[in-house]
Amino acid sequence: MKRLVYSFVFVLSVAFLAACGTDSSSGGAPDEVTIGYFPNLDHAAGIVGVEKGFFQDELGDVTAESVHFPNGNDFINALDAGTIDIGYVGPGPAINYYLRGGDIVVLGAAANGATLIVSEKDSGIETLEDFNDMSFGTPGNGCTHNVQLEVMLQDLGLESNRVGGTVEHMSRQAPANAVTLFEQGRMDAYAAPEPWGTYLVEELGANVVAEWDEVFLGETLPSVVLVTSQAFLEENPELVDSILQAHKTSVDFALENTEETLDIINQSIFNLTQTELPETVLENAWERMMVTTETHPEALIDWADASYKLGFIDDEPNLDGFIDTSRLDQIANEE
Repeated sequence: MKRLVYSFVFVLSVAFLAACGTDSSSGGAPDEVTIGYFPNLDHAAGIVGVEKGFFQDELGDVTAESVHFPNGNDFINALDAGTIDIGYVGPGPAINYYLRGGDIVVLGAAANGATLIVSEKDSGIETLEDFNDMSFGTPGNGCTHNVQLEVMLQDLGLESNRVGGTVEHMSRQAPANAVTLFEQGRMDAYAAPEPWGTYLVEELGANVVAEWDEVFLGETLPSVVLVTSQAFLEENPELVDSILQAHKTSVDFALENTEETLDIINQSIFNLTQTELPETVLENAWERMMVTTETHPEALIDWADASYKLGFIDDEPNLDGFIDTSRLDQIANEE
């Protein structure tokens, strides 16, 4: 298992540093487009699009490059620096960046669901009420999964130590780190993206505290959105449309070819970690999410409001101009 963790972190770090050597923001039409995504199950559209060559097919003579990220904060930093042009990220980091004045626009959804709240098997946590004086981890501070869990705890009168509460928040814990911390008994619970939540359940005997459709906005909140900068969209609308067409093709493929899609994702994770996930993990995790292009703007607004009430956002959120699915809607309607 240590081999899985160290390989995972090392490869992700190398991939990110390699990405910093590219820049598609220089004048003129770019000769390549860099697409960011995570090695998570709900990033199926991105993984399939890269591995099946759908992005490259649609971009033609423009080279499709891809970069993996361990969390949304690193993705946003890369988008801000111009080392990626477009890609897949959770709505939390995207919204936080936009409200800080960042240049980002949501073009559409890639998946809904895919958040599973789990606890270490010997932690004593069976329900959310048991979190008092316990610890929980999330992939990033204020990330999608973080807000989903904390808003549910707040409803029960529990708060994290981030705001003086009694529940310890262990931030920026990548899924592979969570596996190690659970094995060592050093973390009590985790707000997990899939397939890592199901992995903790199936392989380490973790308890399911809240299923994906029981978490805050679980069925309607896009767990992954496809984003770019407004500047890149305005300068390269044809390239964006090509990516969106490939995105739609990837989503359709994933929905129609589940077995092959899971094989592709497993191989992609293997290439990063040198470890394949058990088929049962992927199959069960697949049932805890929905691959889709359908975006629910009202869920994004509700999430932003919750993040504000939790203190992750300083000012009352205004998402005007943040969501523009018109181009993807047109592509979907043409088929």
